[in-house]
Formats: sequence, structure tokens, C-alpha cells
Amino acid sequence: MSLTSVASAGINARRAATFAFAGVAVLAGTLSVQAQPAVEQFYKGKNIDLIIGYPPGGSNDVFARFVARHMGKYIPGNPNFVLRNMPGGGSLLAANHIYAVAPKDGTVLGIVSPTVPLDEKLGNSAVKFDSTKFFWIGRVTTAVNPLMVWHNQPFTSWKDAMTKEITLSATGAGSTVSVYPTVLNNVLKSKFKLVMGYKGSGESMLAMERGEVAGHSTAWEALKTQHPDWITEKKVRILLQFALTRHPEMADVPTALEAAETDEQKAILRAVLNATEIGKPFFTSPGVPAERVEALRRAFDQMVKDKEFAAEFAKAKVDLIPLSGEGLQKLVEELGKIPPELLAKVKANYGG
Repeated sequence: MSLTSVASAGINARRAATFAFAGVAVLAGTLSVQAQPAVEQFYKGKNIDLIIGYPPGGSNDVFARFVARHMGKYIPGNPNFVLRNMPGGGSLLAANHIYAVAPKDGTVLGIVSPTVPLDEKLGNSAVKFDSTKFFWIGRVTTAVNPLMVWHNQPFTSWKDAMTKEITLSATGAGSTVSVYPTVLNNVLKSKFKLVMGYKGSGESMLAMERGEVAGHSTAWEALKTQHPDWITEKKVRILLQFALTRHPEMADVPTALEAAETDEQKAILRAVLNATEIGKPFFTSPGVPAERVEALRRAFDQMVKDKEFAAEFAKAKVDLIPLSGEGLQKLVEELGKIPPELLAKVKANYGG
């Protein structure tokens, strides 16, 4: 089987998982009658720390605040949510903390980069966790990253980066804002130059506006929520989108997958861009009792159907594309099934 066939099969399996698990909440129903009193007693009067692996201002921070405002009312005992930003290492610092240090009792949730499970499989030395041992609670939306430049820059196509250096502001090495352009450079030999060390996409976008760099790659949702006028007034020029398929709102912008020319290039990029399906994921620490994991997952499922929660996304002009915790868990576990031959090629080009 070719690398492309293997990668395509993996994508199809992930898409099947999305649909297959979307209805899990309906099948599972509410928390069992026996478990609910114990769960309610545990959470009553408690706080849930929601750890955000990024500084304030980015899309992960925005979505975490949406969740913090609405999820508690669906958890038995109605705990309060306390937000904690823990940036570092492209959110690996937060993931390591939740795995090894945070309480393992259901009082901690996190949101980190969707590339975190792949970082682990590729042997990133900064990873101190097993992503399959986290309990994944649910996804609020997918994660498409446009690669953009400021409107006064001379670049009009991603192909300009094949012959000219294009500087991009970036944060930590494990973040998608750094990983995706790095992979593109390694696979296609483009010349995007990352200027590292910015504290989140908010600061990175301002660096682009100030002219410190030519452009930036970040979540589509971050751009839409923080600077919608940049889109409507064409202050940024989007050269490429890191996604498996074109986003409906960027239908005229090619994907990184379309930029690939060979089967091998496409297979590598498909494996990396699977993170766009993991999207904006919420999870809790390993070791949490099963009845509390169930309560958190069912609360998440109820929350994403809440009209007030949906209104938050509508106001931010972001698509709410949820996936259940069971479906998300399946996507993470399937990353471990990437054939060794393909995994080795991904690792050689990743640079995360």
C-alpha cells in the first residue's frame, strides 16, 4: 500500500469516527441514577481549574472562556470554573502539568495544541505524557490555520516563499503556528523564516501589523475573533491554509495539501494536518474516576447544544463544530496506528 493510500485510509477512519461518535451522548443518555448523587456531592462547592496552554487573547483562550461560562451548569453539583493561563513550549508545559502534577480527580480541565498527540508519537523530548491516558472530554470546533501576510507586503502567493524569504512571527516550537510552516519548509523546501518568542497569537499578529515580520500563521478563529476588520477591510492577504480541505470561508485559498506535488509529500502533510480534525480539544487528567469522566463528557455534550453557548460562537463569527469526548479519544488513539514507515518520514520533516 502506498503512503498516500495509508494516509488517506487514516483520514477516512478519522472522519468515520467523527460521525460515528457524534451521537454517543444520545446513546449514553444522562449519568446513571446510581452515580449522579456521588458526583453531585463531589463537585458541589468545588472549583474546576481550566488550564489554557497559551497566553490570554488567542482562540484557545477565547474558547476556554466560553466553556467556563456555560459548562458548570450541566455538571452535577454545578462547580465554578477558574481560568489559568499556562503558556510554554507550544502548550506542552500545560499538558505535562495536567498529566503529572494536577489533581487526578476531575477538578482540572485543559485545552492545548491539537498537535500534542503527534508530538508524543514523534518522540518530542519535551513531552512527558501519554496522550491516550488523558480523558478527552470534547472538541468545540476544528482547527484551520491560514498563513497570512500584511497587505503592504510584496507577497501574493505562497509560491513566493519558494524563492524569497518570508518572515513569520511565532510562539513556542510545539505550537501549530510554528509546526505547520516548519513542516512546509522541510517538505516543500519553502523559505518561511520563523521569528520565535512571541507570547501568543495576539502578540504575534500585532508584530505583523507593526511590520516586525511579514506575516503570521494562526487559527482562523483567532483572526476572526480578534481582528475581523483585517478580513473585511483586506488588511491581510491569506496565501495558504493549513487544512485537509478548503474552509468554506476561504474557498479561494489553496491548502497546504494542494501545494504538495508528490505522493510522499501529500502523505506526510496529511499525517501532520490530521491535527486540524482534533481541533480545539478539552481534556482532563489521567486517573479520574469513570463516573466523573462520564459526567464531564455528558455535560460537554449538553453545553454544545445550549443556545446561549452557541450564541457566543455566533457572536464571534466562528463555526461551532463539536465532537464528543469518545470521538475525540478515538482520534487520539488512532494516531498510534500510523505505519512506522510514514511515521519516520513525518518525524524527519516535523521540526516541532
